[in-house]
Amino acid sequence: MSVRLITSLILCILLGYGPASSHYSVNERDTAAMVTIAEGSFIRGSGSETGRADERPRRTIYLNAFMIDKYEVTNARYLTFIAATGHQEPFNVYGTGSLFETKGIENLPVVQVTWHDAADYCQWAGKRLPTEAEWEKAARGTDGRPYPWGDGTPSPRHVNFDRDWVAMGTLLPAGSLPDGASPYGVHDMSGNAREWVQDWYAKDYYRVAPDRNPKGPETGLLKVIRGGSWHSFEPDVRVAARGKGGFALKTHGTGFRCARDVSATPARTKSER
Repeated sequence: MSVRLITSLILCILLGYGPASSHYSVNERDTAAMVTIAEGSFIRGSGSETGRADERPRRTIYLNAFMIDKYEVTNARYLTFIAATGHQEPFNVYGTGSLFETKGIENLPVVQVTWHDAADYCQWAGKRLPTEAEWEKAARGTDGRPYPWGDGTPSPRHVNFDRDWVAMGTLLPAGSLPDGASPYGVHDMSGNAREWVQDWYAKDYYRVAPDRNPKGPETGLLKVIRGGSWHSFEPDVRVAARGKGGFALKTHGTGFRCARDVSATPARTKSER
């Protein structure tokens, strides 16, 4: 019996999961930290003097309250999903053999996952992929800042970007750069691993989208990818930058995080009043 299979069986027994199934329950299986983003408006996109054409026009968008993972989904979290469901394991970008047998990668963001892989994980966890608008609000807050941390030029203190692949030394563990967190305390929204979101991509969508809870075009050929990666240059780690790829795309720099709805605006603390 392989080490991977033994590990999978042990995880299933310890976590109380039954046999693999193609139908995932809505019960939450991932208790990773999430951040609540209160309902309200934010500035989305770029002005005419900055960014690319598909980021325009710059508009004020209203979103209902939602929750989003504080950190990108890690290898440890994703391997728990594989052990519970029998889902296909991603390609091991760190060497030969199974990810289950590779040491030191547990807290690195999972990569080499397709859009469907990401959506399946979030469904299994009782969550969903964030919409593109939710992702951008969580990354930049309400003031239209160009980067999660503000206006400052990207640096290694803020973001893991503009690098060559060096196997284990390329991706950083989730949450390694707290100075680069968003105004809501969401980490790694810029660089490290790009992130799949729910929406189909359309270059003119920002022009025709509703100004309340936009969910992207109804159909399309490509899915939106946000946030830039370890390999991205400075223009692609801006919070307004839009990437795209076929839903079967797998790369060394593409991962994801999950979101979920909340039923009402969270109560404000005294410091927020």
